Amino acid sequence: MTAPAELDTPDTDELVDRPWVTIVWNDPVNLMSYVTHMLMELFGYSRDKATQLMLQVHHEGRAVVSNGTREQMEADVARCHAKGLWATLQQD
Repeated sequence: MTAPAELDTPDTDELVDRPWVTIVWNDPVNLMSYVTHMLMELFGYSRDKATQLMLQVHHEGRAVVSNGTREQMEADVARCHAKGLWATLQQD
């Protein structure tokens, strides 16, 4: 009988260090101008950067708007939800 092959799994520390991201999703409710304004207000983006992210949401269906620890991204998602934006978080 042979031993099972060793699985190639990432080191636990590597998983902990991976940043998390907040994703804003396209929705049929919010105006593009509102999304731009909220990105400026919530994340401090310039109008140009907020417009670029809003257009990415509009054309591609989603955009990453922030990154950091899981706790920070949970807070960012909650802030987005409070302003009516559809947002989720995921590990990048």
